[in-house]
Amino acid sequence: MNSSVYSILMIVVLFGLMYFFMIRPQRKQEQKRREELSKVKPGDQVVTIGRLHGIVDEVNTTDKTVTLDCDGIYLVFDLNAIASIKQPAVGAPVASDRGNQANAAAKPAEPKDNVESSQPAATDEKPAAEEPDTKDSEETK
Repeated sequence: MNSSVYSILMIVVLFGLMYFFMIRPQRKQEQKRREELSKVKPGDQVVTIGRLHGIVDEVNTTDKTVTLDCDGIYLVFDLNAIASIKQPAVGAPVASDRGNQANAAAKPAEPKDNVESSQPAATDEKPAAEEPDTKDSEETK
């Protein structure tokens, strides 16, 4: 009788330890994830579970969907498809400045003073030797 009580007690203790070390941290992690997803707003840079990087354009809380802008292509995803929210780097441009940078990048760079163009090109080729005029020599014969 004593051994059966001891084995039942061990099973209960093992389930308690399993809950404490596995299930409880998983629930905390899921709660943290839900809080992060509820804070998603337009302009945030996110990565989806398919490793697609984009900027949040619209969040629909009733349907729990999010519209991502991926370099001009707008895609609608389930809110749970967001794997992570990227934190902008310190000094990184904000989404509103992105258009200004694109315009600046599209402008061609000003030409630099080309040192080679101011000096005549040096060539190793010798000028072609003049061919004797065969017409004149034939007429004189």
